[in-house]
Amino acid sequence: MDERDWLVQRFEENRQRLRAVAYRMLGSMADADDAVQEAWLRLSRSETGPIENLEGWLTTVTGRVCLDMLRSRKSRHEESLDAEMPELVLSPYDQLNPEGEAMLADSVSVAVLVVLETLAPPERLAFVLHDMFAVPFDEIAAIVGCSDVAARQLASRARRRVRGAAPAPRAEVRRRWSVVDAFLAAVRAGDFEALVAVLDPDVVVREERIPGAPHELRGARVVAGQALQFAHLAKTAMPVLVNGAPGVLSRSAEGQLFSLMHFTVEEDRIKEIDVLRDPDRLRRVDVTALED
Repeated sequence: MDERDWLVQRFEENRQRLRAVAYRMLGSMADADDAVQEAWLRLSRSETGPIENLEGWLTTVTGRVCLDMLRSRKSRHEESLDAEMPELVLSPYDQLNPEGEAMLADSVSVAVLVVLETLAPPERLAFVLHDMFAVPFDEIAAIVGCSDVAARQLASRARRRVRGAAPAPRAEVRRRWSVVDAFLAAVRAGDFEALVAVLDPDVVVREERIPGAPHELRGARVVAGQALQFAHLAKTAMPVLVNGAPGVLSRSAEGQLFSLMHFTVEEDRIKEIDVLRDPDRLRRVDVTALED
């Protein structure tokens, strides 16, 4: 094996980790792939002899690339929905089985990503690299251009913001799925009272704006009535993991993606339902991981 082949092999061994770093930094798989590709280009142009820890070097370079991309976003004042709402990552429902635990452990909740979007780029980098990937503060300080103490403060500020949005343990995800299963069963059966029973009295449904549709619904009886109007879709709805949390993907009779929902469950009742129905964004949802 020549040096080039060895370098390609080592990079591929680190690709999944680098992609995970970049996704948490950027909230978009497409942007994450761009950042990882840039890290490869920088590696391929570098003299690798002096690099003692290639994994650490690649993580640092990917962090720098992501930091530059985040700063560029801020300077352009991106205000679109895509900039505010992270790209949703779907994975098969059966990853709740033990065989899928390792892959599911790499997921990051929508709630965490939404909070990360509100952080300043250096705070986001410090939190992601240190708290999620155990990068030492001295290396983070070198990326950001600050002292070790300042890097610790950046991560600490971010940690306080993110604390309440931490992803649920796997056992808790399974328990929440039982609540979502009950919701789907009630919709399919057209059972209004069973549907109300599984919804929090103050449940909120937020729907990405489309012409003629309400942006937000509140209250169990209102939400139950609305859900029963789409009972025909529930019969063929596909349970999925949305960033590791319970979700449901629905298609129209023609097979086109109609909606993507993800659920917030608290105390065995559905507290929030977020619904994506915007056709443009649905077309960009990557469903390849769901295909056999």
